[in-house]
Amino acid sequence: MVRDLKKLRNIGIMAHIDAGKTTVTERILYFAGRTYKIGEVHDGTAVMDYLTEEQTRGITITSAVTTFDWAEHLINLIDTPGHVDFTIEVERSLRVLDGAVAVFCGVGGVEAQSETVWRQADRYSVPRLCFINKLDRIGADFEKVVEDITARLHAHLAVLQLPIGWGDDFCGQVDLIRQRAIFYDPDRIATKLRIEAVPAELTQQTARARHDLIEAAAEYDESLMEKYVHEEQISEADIVSAIRKGTVSGKLHPVLCGSALKHIGARPLLDAVVDYLPSPLDLPPVTGPKDLKSEKLIERRPDDDEPFSALVFKITSDQHGDLNFIRIYSGKIKAGTRVLNSTQNKKENISRIWAMHAKERTARKEAAAGDIVAAVGLKASNTGDTLCDTRNPIILERLEFPEPVITMSIEPRSGADKERLTDALNTLRREDPSFEYRFEGETGQITISGMGELHLEILRNRLVRDMGLQIRVGKPRVAYKETIRTSAEAEGRFIRQTGGRGQFGVVVLRVEPHRPSSSQEAITFVDATKGGAVPKEYIPAVEQGVRDAATSGPLAGYPLLNIKVTLLDGQHHPVDSSEISFHRAGSMAFDAAVEKASPVFLEPIMLLQVTAPESYLGAVTSDLNSRRAEIKNAEQRGKYRMVLAKVPLAEMFRYSTQLRSLTQGRGTSTMEPHSYAPAPAQVAEQILRYV
Repeated sequence: MVRDLKKLRNIGIMAHIDAGKTTVTERILYFAGRTYKIGEVHDGTAVMDYLTEEQTRGITITSAVTTFDWAEHLINLIDTPGHVDFTIEVERSLRVLDGAVAVFCGVGGVEAQSETVWRQADRYSVPRLCFINKLDRIGADFEKVVEDITARLHAHLAVLQLPIGWGDDFCGQVDLIRQRAIFYDPDRIATKLRIEAVPAELTQQTARARHDLIEAAAEYDESLMEKYVHEEQISEADIVSAIRKGTVSGKLHPVLCGSALKHIGARPLLDAVVDYLPSPLDLPPVTGPKDLKSEKLIERRPDDDEPFSALVFKITSDQHGDLNFIRIYSGKIKAGTRVLNSTQNKKENISRIWAMHAKERTARKEAAAGDIVAAVGLKASNTGDTLCDTRNPIILERLEFPEPVITMSIEPRSGADKERLTDALNTLRREDPSFEYRFEGETGQITISGMGELHLEILRNRLVRDMGLQIRVGKPRVAYKETIRTSAEAEGRFIRQTGGRGQFGVVVLRVEPHRPSSSQEAITFVDATKGGAVPKEYIPAVEQGVRDAATSGPLAGYPLLNIKVTLLDGQHHPVDSSEISFHRAGSMAFDAAVEKASPVFLEPIMLLQVTAPESYLGAVTSDLNSRRAEIKNAEQRGKYRMVLAKVPLAEMFRYSTQLRSLTQGRGTSTMEPHSYAPAPAQVAEQILRYV
């Protein structure tokens, strides 16, 4: 095990669906010697796509972890999904990674999900480099994709390579730093590199591109800037050092190119990972409070001698018990050790530690700072929880989970399966925080909610095929929300006297529309009481009462959001007041205030990207207009048009089938959640009709 943290890289592969992430990963594993045979996505033999559902559909559904060596460095790699329905897998992977490789299609360029994963990487300050893939395809345009990344992602790029040829003639790259050409031998699966002089027809373009590269890198290194300004000799090491500084800072993004399917570019990409992406030592220490009440932040450095701290970022159910994937930020841990789950303030046992290679595992006696491993033995831990030394607690930054946008009913075919179904749903919820389920109190119905039709379909297949349940499911329906349009105040009085000690709680609340920031909850609670009208020990009970009431709105029982609740006043009794009475009073006041504040339905709005041949543009846009779409852009991409639109989810069920029909099978689309917006009156009427 490598313990020189300077030679450790924790990286992820991220991209839009069908950009070639998993194919890139399979080539990396082959050339690094981690696998002896190249797996192919289209054959269902990819090592990292090991689930039956992934192999059948040819897409990545769950993130997979592996470890390998390259150039005397140890690399932990996570391959993530590209489909937006599984965006939680990207989110939780980026939360624990030190660097990432963003893969772009040489034809499609920056697509909708490309922007989403780029924003996710920005949110967690993950340094990244870019790999422009599929340059062997007809219509590939390296320069256009570079322009796309710069304009749409606002990225400052450092182009390290130029492609030699394009389409069927694509055969290698020009290395701008070392001013040489790299060619590949296709008959040997590109295992043999041929290094030659830059072709004569590319010398001028190479000189210009190298000048631009040095100019971009010099901004991040004073020494290189000085040499550049004074026109002194600049070495390869000078350029590499400057690019590394810019990349680690997150301000510069190196660009490489290739074709994973043709085995072109995998080894230079691995060299770039080692040269430019950070080690754990290059990044700031992690910080967090020692408990949920503390505001003071403490630090943990990536050092084996520091107190142990780690984050649970993924859980998978296993026949031998849950596998908890953890990223260790400080200290070390041995199998059989007792740790503290500081998020829940519970002690846990780590009975075994595994190093993972997709579904394969290798036992380890211990793990230390910088490692990404799977732990067995944790009983209560959830995704996003912090594990730490029992005597030195710390709570690390949690993950953000997206709101589900689609719901469908589900029921067991027999009474015997009812209890098993509950256990299965709990397992799925533990594994996938973007999945939710509810028991509808009035009807006794069970509903499951997720990020899209594909997400729910795969969850249903897991229940039936993997867990052996016989179930019936209803049609997918939209997960609407409710909110308010005006401000209102109301009083909640919970006063009961039944002999002996009674219950007494009076609360006055104001509700008003509110747009929470990304760090705030959907319901924002503020205490504005004075003079102890509501004793401090009862205010958390009032807030909890409000939050419980907000799970079911007055119109149709959908959850409420985008509301600011201010506790204005109240009354208490020295004997009869209790947490229960103020909890109930808070719920009653909130319900009454919301009723008076003009409640309204909110419907999920999706960001839709459609790519279709130019000749079908009219049919596509006409169909979108009939679906209440707001078309934002219709950009030319060679012989194709890429249409970007915002459209209500309620209008988009089975859209992919309709699109294939409109375009004779040549159109494709991707969709991701964008926002919630007030539903028109006719939509609100339809919702109420089916309640």
